[in-house]
Amino acid sequence: MSHIVFLDSATLPVRVPRPRVSDRWTERTTTREHELIDVLADADIAITNKVPLRADTLRQLPRLKYICVAASGYDSVDIAYCREHDVQVSNVPAYAASSVAEHVIACIFMLRRHMLSYSQLASSSAWTESPVFCVHDAPIREVRGATLGLIGSGAIGKEVMRIAVALGMRVLLSEHKGRTEIRPGYTAFERVLATSDVISLHCPLSPDTQGLIGERELSMMRRTAVLINTARGALVDERALEAALLNQVIAGAALDVLQVEPPHQQHRFVTGRPENLLLTPHVAWASASTVEALALAVCANVASFLEQRTANRVA
Repeated sequence: MSHIVFLDSATLPVRVPRPRVSDRWTERTTTREHELIDVLADADIAITNKVPLRADTLRQLPRLKYICVAASGYDSVDIAYCREHDVQVSNVPAYAASSVAEHVIACIFMLRRHMLSYSQLASSSAWTESPVFCVHDAPIREVRGATLGLIGSGAIGKEVMRIAVALGMRVLLSEHKGRTEIRPGYTAFERVLATSDVISLHCPLSPDTQGLIGERELSMMRRTAVLINTARGALVDERALEAALLNQVIAGAALDVLQVEPPHQQHRFVTGRPENLLLTPHVAWASASTVEALALAVCANVASFLEQRTANRVA
């Protein structure tokens, strides 16, 4: 009988089905790093969404043989250690492509058309006291004909591109930062920054992509451009972004992710959010159908390991 421990079930608004009634199942709403050794001491299988499982922890858990990441990104797990020590790891690839893509497209409309600020104006005296039928404020820019720069062209990036093209946008796929050889169909990273009206991030977090967008990169963007990040918070230097928004180096940004989640109560984007920032609490992936699909996929991954045919294996 295997002991399965779900470390952070509260990250999903639905229950993950147990793969086999005969197995022992422990479900925790959340788990702190200092609790991991005790919590997983007799576990054979761990399910984690964002609870980190690093080498220092894993080497103290000799019984652990399988980790199922309840997400597409698996940067929370030390993959190199797992490969070296025969700990199998699975993820759930591409499950949220449609949901995240829709969120990105919604953000493009919100930012380009300043829908939040105009909604606030409609609820204020600016409209009731207007001498004419409408209130003009921030310039409204059309989505059709705008250039979208995609940094990352996996399943989510491709779905964003599909919808954007249908809306009449021009799409540029960015080559990796610092690469001089440009693949067919791709555009140099710096040129994408300099010529896009919208930059959307869809790359995984790694040592090469941490801080991908900083002061230098923001300064290369158009003053009328906007940045969207639904991938990982650490891709963006938050201090540099705050300065760029306040100083109108760029026109706006939409963030669904931050470097540390949940953020501290005094986080600069929580307490003093710039007016040109749209902030959401890491929910781009969480449409109702997507959440249900994720729960079923996690169950299926665990079941496949128990049947010695590990699906979606990344280590």
